[in-house]
Amino acid sequence: MNDDHEQGVVLAPKFDAAGLITAVATDAADGTVLMVAHMNAAALALTRSTGEAHFWSRSRGRLWKKGETSGNVLRVVDMRIDCDQDAIWLRVNAAGPACHTGERSCFYRRIDGDGLVRD
Repeated sequence: MNDDHEQGVVLAPKFDAAGLITAVATDAADGTVLMVAHMNAAALALTRSTGEAHFWSRSRGRLWKKGETSGNVLRVVDMRIDCDQDAIWLRVNAAGPACHTGERSCFYRRIDGDGLVRD
């Protein structure tokens, strides 16, 4: 399908039925996947205007700025959207661990058989 939405230059995010779009944050320097979260229109607008990542917390039911309590903000270097505009990729400089557990990345465990192994 070749239409303006998929190959054009107009930003028109496709939010899901809950008004959310998936956002993946990676380290701008080395490409490590740091976290996956969701944005609503307000979070996307705040991220674009401030240069710091904002998300919609489904568990808390509210907008939040990554690092608002920890200080571990994600400063956006580059924002990209996929071809059908239903996922956002943030390349960021992290001011500290991205994961609420204190790990650099939320993806610090590898699936090994039926268990998990910490890297």
